[in-house]
Amino acid sequence: MAQEIERKFLVTGDYKPLATHCSHIIQGYICSARGRTVRVRLRDNRGYLTIKGPSDEKGLSRYEFEQEISEADARQLLKLCEPGIIDKKRWLVPAGNHTYEVDEFFGENAGLVMAEVELRSEDEPYQRLPFVGREVTGLRRYYNSELRRRPYGSWTPAEQAGDPV
Repeated sequence: MAQEIERKFLVTGDYKPLATHCSHIIQGYICSARGRTVRVRLRDNRGYLTIKGPSDEKGLSRYEFEQEISEADARQLLKLCEPGIIDKKRWLVPAGNHTYEVDEFFGENAGLVMAEVELRSEDEPYQRLPFVGREVTGLRRYYNSELRRRPYGSWTPAEQAGDPV
C-alpha cells in the first residue's frame, strides 16, 4: 500500500494560465469514519475506488490504496455513497519536479479553491508558486470527506480564511 504525503494550501492568485491540464471530478464516500474513507471517484470518464487510512498527527501523510474501475461501476457506486457528493475541476500546474493539483469546487463548496502538492518525504523541498496562499495541511475541515458533511458555503468568514478553529 502506498503512503500519500501531501501539503494543502488555499489559492490566492491566478493559476489557470499556468495549468497544463484540467479534468472534471465527481466523488462520493461510501464510508467515512474516524479518519478512514472509502471513496468513489469519476474523473472525466474514468472510475476509481480509493481506500485511505487515518492521517498522521500533522495531517501530512496517510496510507492510500487506489484501484481503477469502470466508468459504469463508478456511476453505480456513486449512487450508494453517503449524502454530499463533491463536484470540482482539477487543474494541473507544474512546479519544478512537482505538480500542484488545484481544485476548484462547485455546488455547496463553490468559492473554495485549494492546491495540493504530493511529496516523496515530509521534508522534501518544493517550489511554492505565487498563487499558493495559506497552508491548511492538517485542518480536517479541508478534507473532501469533511467538505461533503459540512460544505464550505456554511463556514464562518474566519474558517474560510483558513484560520484554525
